[in-house]
Amino acid sequence: MRRVLAFLLSVLTAATGALSAERDVTVFAAASLTNALQDVAKDYEASGGGKVKFSFAASSLLARQIEAGADADVFFSADTEWMDYLAARKLIRTGTRRDALSNRLVLIAPAGSTVALSIAPGFAIAAALGDSRLALADPDTVPAGKYAKAALTKLGVWDAVANKIARAENVRAALAYVARGEASLGIVYETDAKAEAKVRTVDTFPADTHPAIVYPVALTASANGSDAEAFLAYILSAKAAAVFKRHGFSVAHQ
Repeated sequence: MRRVLAFLLSVLTAATGALSAERDVTVFAAASLTNALQDVAKDYEASGGGKVKFSFAASSLLARQIEAGADADVFFSADTEWMDYLAARKLIRTGTRRDALSNRLVLIAPAGSTVALSIAPGFAIAAALGDSRLALADPDTVPAGKYAKAALTKLGVWDAVANKIARAENVRAALAYVARGEASLGIVYETDAKAEAKVRTVDTFPADTHPAIVYPVALTASANGSDAEAFLAYILSAKAAAVFKRHGFSVAHQ
């Protein structure tokens, strides 16, 4: 009986180890990274890398999910604050964090809109909105929305539009509001505007109107060994940098 139990235990251990070794790398990433990271993963897998799966959402939501025990190997945030949040709770693997990308903030309108605005202190965004809405990712928690609120505040127009905000759960949802014509204006990242043919960029926010838009990436404390390490290394490679640049990101680590 002991020999049988020992044999069954060895088989179970081997099977568990094999499943662990073959487990997909799970990446929790900011919604604004959707298109670019999917393309990076395709290239990675085509070059012989393992399977990668994604959860795209607001950085704030993803960080809280990781804190609650979600199964993630890599966290790719749209700002440093939510990476700091996990690091303070020892949920990021020490020494793996890198500032990978940067982005710009833009004002968008539906592609068929004729609105014209030049972003400057006191610019007439409220008048341009009229009875419509300004689509933003939630300015209280989501990085894109927080950057947008900071910029509008610096320009002295936040109070004029605060009651006209269409709050979205993430930046891609805000983009969709404008693409569908549910909001006449929106504020998203430059890369989001490039990814959606149904919107156009009205103007770009000056960099000094909001904190620098930095995307840090790191392994989580529970990351699945060498497979996760390999994909993180690929994210930071020259091949991936070319993909990110094609999607409009600036590569911060080069």
